[in-house]
Amino acid sequence: MKIITANRLEDGAVVYLGDDDRWTLMQSAAAKFFDADINPVLAAVQLRVKEITDAYLVDVDDNGGLAGRETLRESIRRKGPTVREDLGRTEV
Repeated sequence: MKIITANRLEDGAVVYLGDDDRWTLMQSAAAKFFDADINPVLAAVQLRVKEITDAYLVDVDDNGGLAGRETLRESIRRKGPTVREDLGRTEV
């Protein structure tokens, strides 16, 4: 399964495409797609250039948790810098 993630243009926040086709800050609220269904959705999302940038797919397990080799990358991306924790996101 996969989810779609991007960065919100307004503030650079990491966002996920939700079931309601809106962006959410909560990975747990992201819409989950089977591999066969995802390409048309991703193509449509990538056209939403006034909302987000750099939309791409992330592997998740059946419960929506990160899976595969992107696990570490996505954790760092969501939380912010690893060398200066004072610059990280506090809501994570």
